[in-house]
Amino acid sequence: MLVMTSPGGSVGSQPEPSRPTGHGSPTPLDDLSKAIIKELQEDGRRPYSTIAKSVGLSEAAIRQRVQRLTDTGVMQIVAVTDPIQLGFARQALIGIRTTGDTRELATQLAAIPAIDYVVLTAGTFDVIAEVVCKDDGDLLDLLNHQIRALPGVLSTETLVYLKLVKQQYNWGVQ
Repeated sequence: MLVMTSPGGSVGSQPEPSRPTGHGSPTPLDDLSKAIIKELQEDGRRPYSTIAKSVGLSEAAIRQRVQRLTDTGVMQIVAVTDPIQLGFARQALIGIRTTGDTRELATQLAAIPAIDYVVLTAGTFDVIAEVVCKDDGDLLDLLNHQIRALPGVLSTETLVYLKLVKQQYNWGVQ
């Protein structure tokens, strides 16, 4: 899945829609679909008529392909926001060590609104979650009352973001 951004590269995290889930195998894309994705990665608000001219299809064909790409989960088009500008002063990455089924814990974590990213990992942590909170008190409540309270959580390590230097979603297609 791809998150499209508009020019100017607003940065930050957003609780919904969720990021890729990593389920299934990659969807094969033809060159036209790849070209459409590339156009939208440059500007998620680019008109279908402009994309149509660029890739050599009709506007209706572009509309259908974009709908198919979003319906199948290949990409999503969202507004990427700056959490600080929206009143969320604290972002953090939380490494979680667990017992039991990590997939079950990941599902429970994904249901928490303040968590915008959950991945299963190999190494020091079993699960990593990214959170967006109003302030340090909100983060503390989230850690103590929601994350650490879940069955199977052995320990957490919180990496508080001091400054977001780079976040992009235009890695292209293969």
